This record gives sequence, structure tokens and C-alpha cells, in this order.
Amino acid sequence: MKNIVGIRLREEGGKIYFFDPDNLELKKNDHVVVDTQLGPEYGTVVISKRELSDEQIVHPLKKVVRIATEQDDKKQEDNLKKNKKAFQICKEKITAHKLDMTLVEARYLFDRSKLMFYFTAEERIDFRDLVKDLAAIFKTRIELRQIGVRDQVKRLGGNGPCGRELCCCSFLSDFDTVSIKMAKEQNLSLNASKITGLCGRLMCCLRYEQNVYDDKMKKLPHVGAIVKTEDGEGTVDQVEVLKEIIKVKLQDENENFYFKKFNASDVKIIKDNKRKASSDEELSAEELAELKRIEAMDNYDNKNRTKDDDV
Repeated sequence: MKNIVGIRLREEGGKIYFFDPDNLELKKNDHVVVDTQLGPEYGTVVISKRELSDEQIVHPLKKVVRIATEQDDKKQEDNLKKNKKAFQICKEKITAHKLDMTLVEARYLFDRSKLMFYFTAEERIDFRDLVKDLAAIFKTRIELRQIGVRDQVKRLGGNGPCGRELCCCSFLSDFDTVSIKMAKEQNLSLNASKITGLCGRLMCCLRYEQNVYDDKMKKLPHVGAIVKTEDGEGTVDQVEVLKEIIKVKLQDENENFYFKKFNASDVKIIKDNKRKASSDEELSAEELAELKRIEAMDNYDNKNRTKDDDV
């Protein structure tokens, strides 16, 4: 077991990293200076000291250098002001060089040994001349990092279609690839406007909820399965996975069809249809092509994006 604290290196929505408190008495919301691969960084304690097993920790575990002093706080405030100025200058230079990229953020490392610029683009960008110009202006090391549009929206913030704050802004710190297959298996409409978020990519909740659907579907029949109910044998017409309720098509004594819902635990599967129902046939060629395009762009983002921070 090892003592750790959780530190966020960005003001809002940044990834939480574990650090060794190194015998410092730290509490939530304390500002601290920590050691990272890039050098000293300023952060905020968001998880107070606790013990974790070695399996839960990514080694080597970096240390908290000190609780931030008034001088550290002032330096961080100055850095934030410099970030805004650097952002505007870089944006003007991007326009001057006619580069097809969108600047998202400018950020000095805490010790100002490096100035980092984050941007989005739909293809690889040759920004070598831009870097030379920026280095001449700021007199420090310059690094440009391509990020995905998910990271961009995470910085901007907003609310999702559910009415709550975006997952990426409230608790989601890592982005995994999301596929159309996940939407199908969760019985969602394959309408692009309904399964994409503010970033224009497939919604993150499709990915992190998928494990729940996978676990539940192991014990539930698929659409088309033959099941035995208290009203006789019937065919599964619909599955409400999260509620574990199935809608069954039955036939009465007069051979008329009707539908009735049952708890999955109250029916017996006689013959299952392992092939999950697909909604592809309900889509036009244009709609299917648009979904494939969105999925491809998501894969491109995940392949080419860089992480927010290097600890």
C-alpha cells in the first residue's frame, strides 16, 4: 500500500494524477507544486491523502515538491495572463502562415521553460516555420500539440442533450474510441444528430456505458429469440437492457397476435437469436456514410492527438 494524493494540473476538467505526498499535510483544494516529466508544475489537490495498492498506481510515482507559497500563486497568476497574450499572438501567426489549424490553448509550463500550444486539425500540419517565428518572439522552447475535438470541447464546456454538464468537463478525463456498433447494441436510433455530442463525435457515454450493456446482454435474450412465458411461447420483439425487461410477441386462442412485457427473470429462453438486430437497413446510404465519416474522424483524433499533460 502507498499513500497518494490526487492532483489536477489544470483549472477545470483536467486529468487527475496521483502523486506521493512525501509526508506533507495536504488537504483538498490546497495549491501545490509537483514534479513532472516536463518539470515543476502548479496544481490543485482534488483527492485528499489515502492509501492505494501498488496495482492501482502507475509507477514511478512523482512527488509533491511543496505546498504553493504566495510567490508560487503569484507566478501562476502571471502565467495565466501570459497564456492569453501568447494565444493571441500565435493565432495571428497561424493566419499569416495560412495554416489550416484551429488554436485551442496556449500554456506556459510553471517554470516558463517551455510554451505549449494545443490545436485541432483534420490532417497533419507542417508548422515548422510557425515554430521558428514563435521561438523568436517568446525566447523559450516551443511545442505544438495536436489534440482532438473532444479535448477542445472539454476546454470550452457546456451541457449535453441529457441536460447535465458534459461528461468530459465533469469527470471524464480519458477518451476512448467510440463505435457505431455500440449505439446499435444499446438500441439507440442511428440518427447522427441524436448520438453525437457538441464536439460532433459519437457521444462518450456510448463507450463508458458499453460494459454495463455487455454484462446484461449475457443473460438476456436477443430480439428474435423464442422464449417461454406464463402466457405461452413467444418471440422477443424488444429488449430494454437496463431494466432487464423484454417485450414478447404472443398469439392468443384465436391466433391473433399481441404484445406483452415480462421481467427477464420470469421467462425461459428456448432458442436464442445470437445475431443482434441491426438498424443499417433503416438508414439511407447518405445517413450511413455520414455515421461512418464521424466514426473515422474519431479514430483519426485518437490516433493523432496527444495527451493533455505528461506526468
